[in-house]
Amino acid sequence: MGYSVKQTIVRGETSLGIEFGSTRIKAVLIDHHFETIASGTYEWENQFSNGYWTYDLSEVVQGLQAAYQQLQQAVQQTYGVTLQTVGSIGCSAMMQGYIALDQAGELLVPFRTWRNATTGAAAAELSSIFQFKIPERWSIAHLYQAILNGEEHVARIDYLTTLSGYIHLLLTGRRALGIGDASGMFPIDEATKQYNEDMVKQFTSLIAGRGYPWKLQDILPKVHTAGMNAGILSEAGARLIDPSGHLQAGIPLCPPEGDAGTGMVATNSVRKRTGNISVGTSVFAMFVLEKNLTAVYPEIDIVTTPEGSPVAMVLANNCSSDLNAWVGLFREFYAAMGLTPDMDQLFSVLLNQALEADADGGGLLSYGYYSGENITGLAEGRPLFVRSPQSRFTLANFMRVHLYSAFAALRLGMDILTGQERVTFDHISAHGGLFRTPQVGQRICAAALNVPVSVLSTAGEGGAWGIAVLASYMIHKEPDESLADYLASKVFCNMEGQEVSPDPTDVDGFALYMERYTRGLPIEHAAVDYLLENRKRGDFV
Repeated sequence: MGYSVKQTIVRGETSLGIEFGSTRIKAVLIDHHFETIASGTYEWENQFSNGYWTYDLSEVVQGLQAAYQQLQQAVQQTYGVTLQTVGSIGCSAMMQGYIALDQAGELLVPFRTWRNATTGAAAAELSSIFQFKIPERWSIAHLYQAILNGEEHVARIDYLTTLSGYIHLLLTGRRALGIGDASGMFPIDEATKQYNEDMVKQFTSLIAGRGYPWKLQDILPKVHTAGMNAGILSEAGARLIDPSGHLQAGIPLCPPEGDAGTGMVATNSVRKRTGNISVGTSVFAMFVLEKNLTAVYPEIDIVTTPEGSPVAMVLANNCSSDLNAWVGLFREFYAAMGLTPDMDQLFSVLLNQALEADADGGGLLSYGYYSGENITGLAEGRPLFVRSPQSRFTLANFMRVHLYSAFAALRLGMDILTGQERVTFDHISAHGGLFRTPQVGQRICAAALNVPVSVLSTAGEGGAWGIAVLASYMIHKEPDESLADYLASKVFCNMEGQEVSPDPTDVDGFALYMERYTRGLPIEHAAVDYLLENRKRGDFV
């Protein structure tokens, strides 16, 4: 009997992945061949409120239900069946951040996302004590900064987690977290695959005199590695996803992961000497290390794969937001002309213009800093476009420079890895919405990093597909089969991809742009100093 998608759905031989990205909530249903059967999406945005970048967590439920309902309707319309069960579920979300809950499970303060650059003092002190880089966006930095600030809610913390861990709690009642996401809360010991005990003791001693009723190890999620069962979908969780009542409880869930971990899975980059780059509101590159770095670097984070192997991570807070804003402006012009814009076509036309540009971008300069940027030392951001009277101000150069700017801060961190630490890798796999337009983002990325860049056919699916694969791995792996082997032999064995090597002209052009970018950083610092944002009105004074 041949393969039937309908029967696969009815028998629950599927996996559901749900990811809460920075601009989109996406649900993806895959079969046992890892093909996408159906998907659903919901758009959302962060807000800057009371000094913090945040999301309204009531929209988590709203977005989850909307994305799942869209997926459910697609299954019904395409295959004529009502989706009632799946083989496994996985939840993924933006790494790091700060979600503090009380004993009743209520939020103590609004969700503080990875985008905040408000924990500089805490991150610096902890990095010094641990002799381990603690990024400003990590949960432990947010917690310690709240302690330094004397925030009254700290004494009432019963549970501290990330967004993926919060969603998993709602669906299962379990305080669990995948090791990749956990490594963005607190440093992980590679040997034990748990939080680093020595550093936990150091932190406990640091706050010993403050009289808090909790212990750090009791308020953090339990660490799980890929392949472990992290709970089952409760009746309340099933109704949370599907208020119509069709989805059944009892479905196993894999450990919830951050978008970095699912990005590694989606690009087959969990084995040593592999690397991947994820492009979205932020941009980060990750390399699975063969050996530990020789020093602690402010620009480089150490996290883990979903199996717990150490990974060097370079993350820039700002990537596509400014580019998207400019494309939005062109959309408005298009509409003002009485035309109906097709956004995919608009992106394609504008991005392809970049391929016709001067190699260095014609003397133009852009900083797409919507928020602070840790790599260049800015606590706040001001999107900025600069040119001189001699610059070649063309549409092609304009688009190329905004693409260059999306990768510029990342390149500064990458130079440390490849230069000072001599980290080597064979190629980089890339994923994210920017790569939906063929060739353009890939070619610019290859030039920016001066390394071949591969984009797989799954690149557009991103982390939602990646966490669905992790959910599938949990129930289908062979005994002692590693995640790396599962991906290589089952998931990606017949996967099509396209590799683009760096064009020497583009590489030289990007190098010239980087000289302009680094020389011009005082301009961005001045913009932060002198364009003071009015928090109530949202404008500048």
